[in-house]
Amino acid sequence: MATGLGLIVSAVWAAALGQTLVACIFGLFAGFWWSYAVLVLGLDHNWFAIPPGDVTHTIALFQITWAVVFGGLALATVRLPVAFTAVVVLVVVALVLLVIGTLNTDTTMTKAAGYVTFVFAALGVYLFLGAASIASGGKGYPLGAPLVR
Repeated sequence: MATGLGLIVSAVWAAALGQTLVACIFGLFAGFWWSYAVLVLGLDHNWFAIPPGDVTHTIALFQITWAVVFGGLALATVRLPVAFTAVVVLVVVALVLLVIGTLNTDTTMTKAAGYVTFVFAALGVYLFLGAASIASGGKGYPLGAPLVR
């Protein structure tokens, strides 16, 4: 939930600066983390009264929903440098792998989703360091040409 709160602050800040796509990206990621927190807390405390046999499908539905949302976000980023699109596409890949792992009780797919998560997190750090370099007076890092001009 703390990550979601930080992302909400970032989304509001970006919107105040007129950076609407940045605000959208931060807002969607905030929505993911807040909804994930509600899902976990709700399932752990039986807030939703979901029968134990349906919990797996509930989790898979959550993952599918967010894969679709982030798929839409990936399409919205194709005019940005490819590194941004790559982060979002990797999030979608991780979620799809999680869906497969969840529905098939397949730890190999779940581990693969974890590896993909490390890759998109590393790419996110690269994007952050590039922005930090620019903000501190240096050159930005190469991010690749947009997929669509």
